Amino acid sequence: MAAVLACGEEAVLSHASAAALWGLLRPIEGPIDVSVPSYGGRKKRRDICIHRCGSLAAARMPPSFGYSEPKRHTPLVTVRKRIPVTSVGRTIEDLRGAVAPKLVRRARRQAELMGIRIDGVRSDRTRSDLERDFLRLCRRYGLPRPQVNVKIGRWTVDFLWPAHRLAVETDSWGYHRGSVAFEDDHARDLDLRRRGYEICRYTERQVCDEPSAVAADLAERLRRAPAA
Repeated sequence: MAAVLACGEEAVLSHASAAALWGLLRPIEGPIDVSVPSYGGRKKRRDICIHRCGSLAAARMPPSFGYSEPKRHTPLVTVRKRIPVTSVGRTIEDLRGAVAPKLVRRARRQAELMGIRIDGVRSDRTRSDLERDFLRLCRRYGLPRPQVNVKIGRWTVDFLWPAHRLAVETDSWGYHRGSVAFEDDHARDLDLRRRGYEICRYTERQVCDEPSAVAADLAERLRRAPAA
């Protein structure tokens, strides 16, 4: 909020910083991204990356934020947690070219999981490239399509074959490293086993480099637990 206020009354949080505020991406270390209308003529500010966007010149901020003469309505800007910010659609558009393509895909998938429809995007409910790779593996080897990111009690499992009571977690180093993640993973597995589910874990290396071995193991587990 301080970064937005420092850039003037028509400034809004944008790009990767807006994605973090919306919960589309984890916060990225570095300057705060703020967009201003191109005619603003703002100077550079320490720890703030200022983006000059002509399309924001006509954007209307909600009256509740305190603008006495709001301009015509556009879907480009809004307010979240009392911070002026680009809309989800505009935020994802701004991410293109500003962050790695895999982060753009992650943000789009997260928006779909949040129930925010992005034009031209059909969601497969995956939350990462690794989860998408696992779905491709299932299709490639003719395995039954699982449900994706399903709640069981207080946990969300990556993949689930409910009739077989079989769940799969795909583990990448970036999301499962550290003692807290280690303990959470084991607590999850213990609770799910108590509920009668079999839990399989496959690493990113196994999914990407040994897909046939993963497919064979999964097919055997599904065979041993025929659908009810």
